[in-house]
Amino acid sequence: MSDVFTLRGPIKKDRPAPQKRSAQRKSLDGTTLGNVSLEPTIFGIEPNMAVLHQVIKAQLAAKRAGTQSTKTRKEVRGGGKKPFNQKGTGGARQGTIRAPHYPGGGIALGPKPRKYDQKTPKKMIRLALHSALSDRASESHVAVVDSFANWTMPRTKDAVAALSAMGLEGKILVVLAREDAVAFHSFRNLDFVKTIDAGEINAYDVLNSDWVLFTDETLPKAKEID
Repeated sequence: MSDVFTLRGPIKKDRPAPQKRSAQRKSLDGTTLGNVSLEPTIFGIEPNMAVLHQVIKAQLAAKRAGTQSTKTRKEVRGGGKKPFNQKGTGGARQGTIRAPHYPGGGIALGPKPRKYDQKTPKKMIRLALHSALSDRASESHVAVVDSFANWTMPRTKDAVAALSAMGLEGKILVVLAREDAVAFHSFRNLDFVKTIDAGEINAYDVLNSDWVLFTDETLPKAKEID
């Protein structure tokens, strides 16, 4: 009997411990100011591909407008009169020329306005974000700049020069604080750069970028992203 009670199902595989990773901290002119340690629980975990897929799928579904609409037979204009007599024609009886099988008739089972939102637990959203950030950190594609405070006037030329000096190429996600308005206006004309508020960073935008650029202020810390 004791052997029966000791039987257990398959044990869930233990996840590896978070890895310690770092990123170079630079100034806007490309000068290396040292290395900054990235939070292991955010940038050093093993990406959970299943959660990433589910969360990103839900995020893309929520972007859908859901405004598509077709008219049913009762919404199509006309067709109020019976097209011909019930009997004596030799053909099938018909009640309206706005039935779905008539040209110009209503659409049967057509799309109607709806919401595509999917409910996703907060813990899954957080895990997906940490998985995406860990994936970029594993490729050393996380960069940190000290601040954008030196920019007093919005200039796209300054933004291009800063990215080039820091060696960032491809699609770049720049995570800004709310007071970085000058940096936002400097980056917004660049089609290969997407700016986002630190409180709105998400898994899809991280994975959709080649590089993620943080400032000292916006770099995520432990228990900071909910």
